[in-house]
Amino acid sequence: MNLELLLENFNNSINVYAFLFNLVVATVLSVLLGQFYIRFGNAVANRQKFAANFIPLALTTVLIITIIKTSIALSLGLVGALSIVRFRAAIKDPEELIYLFLVIAIGLATGADYPILASVAVGFILVLLFINYQIQDRSKFAKQNMLYVNIASETTNIEAFLAILRENMDYVELKRMDRMPSGVDLTFICKAASLDNITAMQEQIITSTPNTTVSIVDQPDLIV
Repeated sequence: MNLELLLENFNNSINVYAFLFNLVVATVLSVLLGQFYIRFGNAVANRQKFAANFIPLALTTVLIITIIKTSIALSLGLVGALSIVRFRAAIKDPEELIYLFLVIAIGLATGADYPILASVAVGFILVLLFINYQIQDRSKFAKQNMLYVNIASETTNIEAFLAILRENMDYVELKRMDRMPSGVDLTFICKAASLDNITAMQEQIITSTPNTTVSIVDQPDLIV
C-alpha cells in the first residue's frame, strides 16, 4: 500500500512521459552541439574529449531542474547539498566556457518543460556560430593536433633539422632557438598527418645527428 501511494504521489508530481521526452530532447541537442563544437570549434584542447561531457552535464541539469520545480522543500535541500560541492575544472579557452553554458541552458530549458524553446534557441545559436565561423579570419592551419617539438643537439646545422621536419610534417614553424656552447636547443611547432610521420621524423633526426634528443608534446599552446 505504501508503495502504491508512493507511486501515485510520484505520478502526480512528475509527468513521467514528459520527463523522458525532455531527456531525449536534451540528449539530441547535446549530441548536435558536441558534433558542432568538434567540427567548428577553435579551442586548442582535445575537443572530442571535452564534448564527451556535454550529454551527462545536460542530463544532470535536467534532473536537477525537474526535482527543484516539484517541491520547494526539495529545492532547498538540493541547494544545501550542492553548496558543499566545489568544482575545480580548469577552463583553458573562453570558447569552452561558452559551450558549457549552452549545454547547461539546454538542461535548464528542457528540465523546465520547454523542449521546443530549447530546440529553437539552440538551432538559432548554431546557425549564428556557423555564420561567424565562415566569415572569421581563420589561420591557414588548424591548431588541433599540433605538436611541440624540441630538439637538443651538439650539431649546429639547423638546416638539416628543418629539412627532416619539412619532409615528414605538414606544417613546421620555428618558435625558439637557443645557441649554447655545447650545441643548439630548438623549439618547433609542427603538424603531422599520422603517427608514422612523427616516428619517421624522430628516427631520422636521431640517426643522422649524434648526441641529439627529440621531445614531442601535444598541445603546444600550453607550453610555448
